[in-house]
Amino acid sequence: MSSAAQTVLVVDDEPMVREVLTRYLEHDGFTVVEAADGDEAVAKLDETDPDLVLLDLMLPKRHGLEVLRHARTTGDVPVILLTALGDEQDRVAGLELGADDYVVKPFSPREVAARVRSVLRRSTPEAGPASIEFGDITMDTGRRLVQRAGESVELTRLEFDLLAFLATKPGQVVSRDELLESVWESSSQWQDPATVTVHVRRLRQKLEADPSAPRHLLTVYGVGYRFEA
Repeated sequence: MSSAAQTVLVVDDEPMVREVLTRYLEHDGFTVVEAADGDEAVAKLDETDPDLVLLDLMLPKRHGLEVLRHARTTGDVPVILLTALGDEQDRVAGLELGADDYVVKPFSPREVAARVRSVLRRSTPEAGPASIEFGDITMDTGRRLVQRAGESVELTRLEFDLLAFLATKPGQVVSRDELLESVWESSSQWQDPATVTVHVRRLRQKLEADPSAPRHLLTVYGVGYRFEA
């Protein structure tokens, strides 16, 4: 962590949840800003420019997905969703909108704090190969830019990390569990492997000429994925 404390925006309509998360995060050295509903969350996003957002989906005044959509139209702040066990449809919708991670309620505050640290680590650019080229696609890993046929392609942080991980292992079959561990810094004990499927599907839609018959991001049924240049 840098010398300046990073700011986490905690958005949840339950005061007890905000209090517990705030206590754990402040103990870890974060500055915490709280919001109790969707409208307040949007205002705090614009006012405080947080380093990460913990976002409950079921909010008064404005649904969490609307808050996430606002966050994605104004920047690329990492977002971790706080979801109920039965909210799978909303959870998938959140991942489709570019959420970086999710935690299912009831959760351990210690686990949430660990996820926050993990996502913030992933959001810090690291040195790597200058560029990766396949087909008409070019990745600039240093500047985290992707172009297809000379046109810029907008990828979320996780989409870029997933693509970079696969692209540096051409021809190798990589399981969903390995991707969760290496890209998400998580595991199937914490996270549904279906989140990998959602992100691969989004990458195909953005990069493949025919997403239904992908050339580069191939599914190895029952195992995982294989990247072909």
